Amino acid sequence: MRAVLFDVDGVLIHSLFHPDASRIRSWKQHLEMDFGISVEDFKKFFKLGYKGVATGERSIVDALDAFLPTIGANHVNSLDLLEYWFKNDTPLNRPLLDGIKRLQRGADVKLYLATNQEHLRAFYLWHELKLSHLFDDMYYSARLGCKKPDPSYFDGVNARLGDQSQPPLFFDDSQGNVDAANNAGWEGVHFLTEDDFLNHPWIKEQLK
Repeated sequence: MRAVLFDVDGVLIHSLFHPDASRIRSWKQHLEMDFGISVEDFKKFFKLGYKGVATGERSIVDALDAFLPTIGANHVNSLDLLEYWFKNDTPLNRPLLDGIKRLQRGADVKLYLATNQEHLRAFYLWHELKLSHLFDDMYYSARLGCKKPDPSYFDGVNARLGDQSQPPLFFDDSQGNVDAANNAGWEGVHFLTEDDFLNHPWIKEQLK
């Protein structure tokens, strides 16, 4: 049995930061119309208010409650904004998911998510988006208390996976995360499109 792990944003879910503009999906395109918050103002949240959120040290609700008044958005309820954010920021890569389902049916594998997420979005991904129906577990940063590419993240996942007969196979859109995974004894693959999964030699063999 082999462990196969996938990043979420930029892999299972289409990213804001893809080098091919045609593949970029943005949840914030109607943010100003719907909440009166400019995209440029909201971007400041990730520089000024997000510290400690992805590692579980701070609640994203508390972080938004503190941040929104600084951009004049006192009228916005943080929970309403999060519901909107999560719902609109989860465009799934359907061809990739179809390939993963084929792998699950035809190969001796355990499937996992390995992702930098805070607790509420992780809950949304697992329960509302129903990724729990396909994957065996989700190793996310707020749960482990550290983020990729920190070696401690991969140590934590390795401890939970236990002894493996083959190196865990890992797909991520960040080269830095791939390099860190390789240093941890995994087989990291830089992911740009679903073809990087479907044409991987080991995956291709399993899907025959």
